[in-house]
Amino acid sequence: MDELVGPRLYSCYKCRNNVSLHDDIISKAFQGRHGRAFLFTHVMNIVVGAKEDRTLMTGLHTVADVLCGDCNEVLGWKYERAYEPSQKYKEGKFILEKSKIVKENW
Repeated sequence: MDELVGPRLYSCYKCRNNVSLHDDIISKAFQGRHGRAFLFTHVMNIVVGAKEDRTLMTGLHTVADVLCGDCNEVLGWKYERAYEPSQKYKEGKFILEKSKIVKENW
């Protein structure tokens, strides 16, 4: 009998807390503070920090750091507001840095 395999997940690299589903990736073509990053529609088991304006590669955005809900490691950020009309699609979405997450159930 075949083993049942759960959904493909991403977890915090430090404590293995599940933070997102692979199916929630919108794009893998983003740049984070520490290299490559992924844009997600949803994340889980996280804490959202205080909002602040940051000038990123695509212009000014209001963002909030996203921290692991278990160990408080900064994993990326949430786009709260995009000032450029072409960047509005990012609002309410999440960046997780590839170096800060690991694959589970692959």
